[in-house]
Amino acid sequence: MADQPVGTIVRLDDTALTVADPADDVRGKKVVDSNGEEVGNVEGLMIDESERRVRFLEVGSGGFLGLGEKKRLVPVEAITRIEGDTIHIGREHTHVAGAPEYDPDVVPAPRYYEDQYGYWDYPPFWLSGYTYPPWRR
Repeated sequence: MADQPVGTIVRLDDTALTVADPADDVRGKKVVDSNGEEVGNVEGLMIDESERRVRFLEVGSGGFLGLGEKKRLVPVEAITRIEGDTIHIGREHTHVAGAPEYDPDVVPAPRYYEDQYGYWDYPPFWLSGYTYPPWRR
């Protein structure tokens, strides 16, 4: 699938970069599915370091006091709208729960991101003709 190398996708918190406008920072916001059911909270942002664009939301769900929590990466293409402290995505809770788990302590191989896009059924950003999502608040 990959016509070009993916580039470097890193966790924003692991760089010296910051969100240009703090009001646009979605970390800590609640994520709800297409039925309005809560699926978790945004715990981190995965960015394409060279283009400085967010590519995935790191969403944590389940567990208690951090124990047993599972993390998933949700591509920004899944976002349908942002209202206040809530991010709406265009998939059901079961789809999110079935996504591959993400471990922030393991640096994934580039193929991992290709697999993520395949699971979510969105074209990857490195393919010709890709357009960054047009959603707005």
